[in-house]
Amino acid sequence: MTTLPAIADYELPAADQLPANRVDWEVDPARAILLVHDMQIYFTDAFGADSPIIRSIIGNIQRLRAEAEAQNVPVYFTAQPPSQDPQDRGLLTDFWGGGIQDDGRHEIVDDLLPVPESDRITKWRYDAFVRTDLDERIRSSGRDQLVITGIYTHIGCLMTAASAFMRDVQPFLVADATADFSPEYHALGIEYAARRCAHVLDTDTAVRQLAGQRTR
Repeated sequence: MTTLPAIADYELPAADQLPANRVDWEVDPARAILLVHDMQIYFTDAFGADSPIIRSIIGNIQRLRAEAEAQNVPVYFTAQPPSQDPQDRGLLTDFWGGGIQDDGRHEIVDDLLPVPESDRITKWRYDAFVRTDLDERIRSSGRDQLVITGIYTHIGCLMTAASAFMRDVQPFLVADATADFSPEYHALGIEYAARRCAHVLDTDTAVRQLAGQRTR
């Protein structure tokens, strides 16, 4: 049984509505990895059929992915597995119930397919680094930046950004390529990130920086 709320549509933050960043980092295509976080049918279903906000973030993720691939920037997709053993799921059950079942909704949304198996990361906790090889992938590639997109802004995306920061990997949270339970939670996520652990930016800026353009 799911405990995800039904999510009403809201306006994604525009570039002039983003919080002030404490750091002036820029995405460097020679240093960056793009992370598409938990864009699974199970999570997007909470926004309702043909959700405008999901259409918007998918479009923005597609733009980022296309530019990343053009610049040979690695792109990884996290996804939580279905029908998790209670011991594997741990305390997540207390907050969210049993999670994704084996009913096909564990798959990444159609508009972001295909995703090669080698680019998929099975994810177990809010933080995409926990019990995964994400850190190893970053280190072995010689890169030290992580551009984060997906859902949900103030949960997994933010926790992953904070974890990257504590590993000396520069996190970038793309505000209009993530979605959340509400505009208030979305604002909470990007505000904390900008003040404490990441650089927050919009898709247009991230695409230009991935293309090697300086934007300051």
